[in-house]
Amino acid sequence: MQIEKLYEDDDVIIVNKPSGLLVIPDRHDTHIPSLNKILEANTGKQIWVVHRLDRDTSGVICFAKNEEMHRYMSLLFQEREVAKYYIGLVNGLVVPAEGRIEHAIAEHPAIKGKMIVSKKGKASVTEYKVLEQWPLYSLVQFRIYTGRTHQVRVHMQSLGHALVCDELYGDGKPFFLSQIKRKYKLSENEEEERPLIQRVALHAWKLEFKKADGTEIKAEAPLPKDIAATVKQLNKWQPHTAGLS
Repeated sequence: MQIEKLYEDDDVIIVNKPSGLLVIPDRHDTHIPSLNKILEANTGKQIWVVHRLDRDTSGVICFAKNEEMHRYMSLLFQEREVAKYYIGLVNGLVVPAEGRIEHAIAEHPAIKGKMIVSKKGKASVTEYKVLEQWPLYSLVQFRIYTGRTHQVRVHMQSLGHALVCDELYGDGKPFFLSQIKRKYKLSENEEEERPLIQRVALHAWKLEFKKADGTEIKAEAPLPKDIAATVKQLNKWQPHTAGLS
């Protein structure tokens, strides 16, 4: 599998992760492909994981190419010296259009793999800004200052705006064109409608940090086809909501 490379030097490699791909091997099924093993196979060299993205999340992810850089990058993430930006499509009109969420996050007491907002959880900070809005959906930019599991997904659910297609924190339903286009009809060659998007609508858009020598590293990944196609159809068939600058 060929992975789109966004930046590479002697110390780091930054790529555009496809949705549906694990970052590291599954502990219970090592035969499932993972991004780090694919990159090692493509480069013929060992790489080190410094942060992760959920399986469904697409976008920018950085790996270290040596142990020294791995230690340095791990410290940068720990000290919150890496600027991490995401873009996601959420349900509903987000009001206010900009804000800061500081709800602590903890593991769900009964459901394995799920997180909840809890006063007993770890401090978590997300800033958001609405980019576009339609009557039933909003395209939102996020900057996360902490790296908690499912942070954006949990924080947006806490505001009542789960990410589109999120099974764990929303209704999990695929997004179909027929939901927004009146009098939708299947084409002659279609037996059933195919969804525009059927995975959590979240994309790691941009990553920024400084190397030890002061070099500024910035990497961006454009919206993937499924989210971009959904936004295009929303713009075509739904009116924009006034009020955004």
